[in-house]
Amino acid sequence: MRRAVLTSILAVIAFTLVFGLAYPLAMTGISQVVFPGKASGSRVTIDGRLVGSSLIAQSFSRPVLGRDGRPVLDEEGEEVLRPDKRYFQPRPSQSGYSADTTFFSNSGPNSVEEREAVRENLAAYLKLEKPYDRSLTVAGVPVDAVTMSGSGVDPQISEANARIQAHRIAAVRHLSLAKVESLISDHTDGRFLGLFGEPGVNVLQLNIALDREATVSAERGQRPYLILRNRAKRDPGVSG
Repeated sequence: MRRAVLTSILAVIAFTLVFGLAYPLAMTGISQVVFPGKASGSRVTIDGRLVGSSLIAQSFSRPVLGRDGRPVLDEEGEEVLRPDKRYFQPRPSQSGYSADTTFFSNSGPNSVEEREAVRENLAAYLKLEKPYDRSLTVAGVPVDAVTMSGSGVDPQISEANARIQAHRIAAVRHLSLAKVESLISDHTDGRFLGLFGEPGVNVLQLNIALDREATVSAERGQRPYLILRNRAKRDPGVSG
């Protein structure tokens, strides 16, 4: 009996050290060597500043200002935000694009709350995009533009969604529609292994490319440089 208990204790200690410590450290070390970018969260930096991750969607918005020039606050004391028309917009998010609390509504197609949410998203999408594309109809709005992904932070939107938004981007940024659509094509990922899933456009990478294009235009005296409205933080792992 005593021997069996001792053997069990030693087995627990051994497996804990091997699978709870050695194995995770080994996999972390190998991944950092083989896939350093992906292993660190696929972080995206600009001039040494962390601006996001290519795997996580974020809001590109600006505060609503009152008559006094100050941001309008909601009932909870938070700033009321609206989409920044200069940038492509991601899919709706149940968690407000919070990367540490990813979830979705868990509502089915027969849910009244879900139908109301989709109607609200549809109305907001048409309000934002239709002034720049008069041919846009309810039937032409892509599903991903009004529904949430399973995680709530899907970094990609469909090509159809991006090309609808391209009309707004071209008008606001004073770029040609052909140029904006070319940028969309450059930042569209194909199907996995050429077979699985659908092509998707990474919103963060595309918006960064837009700001770079605006920089080129500014040098020609056409358009001032537009800075990303995300909360950029200094990345301690990147020298600035």
